[in-house]
Amino acid sequence: MRIDEYTAMKQLINPFITAGYVSAEYFCDRETESTDLINQITNGNNLALISPRRMGKTGLIMHCFANNKIRSSYYTFFVDIYATKSLRDFVLSLSRVILEQLKPFGRRAIEMFVNCVRTLQAGISFDVMGNPSFNVQLGDLQDTQTTLEEIFNYLDAADKPCIVAIDEFQQIASYPEKNLEALLRTHIQHCNNARFIFAGSQRHIMGNMFLSPSRPFYQSVSMLYLESISLEKYVEFAVSHFKKAGKTVSEEIVAEVYNRFDGTTWYIQKLLNTLFMMTEEGGVCTRDMIDSALESIIASYRYNYEETIFRLPEKQKELLITIAKEGKAKAITGSRYVKKYRLTSASSVQAALKGLLEKDFITTEQGTYSVYDKFFALWLI
Repeated sequence: MRIDEYTAMKQLINPFITAGYVSAEYFCDRETESTDLINQITNGNNLALISPRRMGKTGLIMHCFANNKIRSSYYTFFVDIYATKSLRDFVLSLSRVILEQLKPFGRRAIEMFVNCVRTLQAGISFDVMGNPSFNVQLGDLQDTQTTLEEIFNYLDAADKPCIVAIDEFQQIASYPEKNLEALLRTHIQHCNNARFIFAGSQRHIMGNMFLSPSRPFYQSVSMLYLESISLEKYVEFAVSHFKKAGKTVSEEIVAEVYNRFDGTTWYIQKLLNTLFMMTEEGGVCTRDMIDSALESIIASYRYNYEETIFRLPEKQKELLITIAKEGKAKAITGSRYVKKYRLTSASSVQAALKGLLEKDFITTEQGTYSVYDKFFALWLI
């Protein structure tokens, strides 16, 4: 392929990325946070990275992993444990990620991992080209703690220093195993060749884990709180990318998109992605296109939303809709709130609230509740 053909293909990319990480060109700001994260890790510190969901934790980590200073000197491993339910799930996910992310470094790097993690050797095979396959199932993990120890032995013995990012780290607090935080803290404390990023979206749980004197991880990390990217930076980013593609969007339009979603990165990206797609080359993105774009996005999720609401118990459904209408609901077990929405009782609200929190339909911060999926909230009302 000729360079001009490659450039033309690159220009066809919608610059508002909604999944994964492409490159610094399509990454908005976070200069201060990136510098801080890289400095902390490269100076020997572990880090707790805390922010609301969909604010861009994963993108920030991958952006830092792509930094030349990190990429040339470290093995980087990113594991999302949101869907894990136990230490066994955790160990399996971490093992699979390490093997997968060692592939670009060749068979020698992979074999070093396989030789260290002996309890998984039977489930790892190589094809004739030397490419590894990870065929380990949950039932194959007979001694989870031994496998965990072997993984940390590998991290400590690897031929390059390692950075392990664990996303949704607060999930370990719900595992059934006892003293798990102490076990992980001990392994991490004795692993001199690796640094860890503990990313989490439930601020109160993460705060308790790392700031409570009674918890094993107390004062073991530096803390980084990820807030919204500034409106000024987002406006500059969006206007610039529309312009590069021969399209026009005003600062006011970008500001409205930003404010509709309180600066939450993923929702801004999703709506800008759709607006960019709707705006023809040489065309102008207009305000009325925002509502059309939102209708299109929400319509694409309609069947999922209908199925979700159908499966909810009636009282949880009623409470979820009231929270969506409020936007940011406070004192929802109080008599005023119960009367306003004609809910059954404060005790029934409390029970429904517990169920919605456990299912992650709503989030809470400092006594304020909101629907986690902002598009779902719009569909509900």
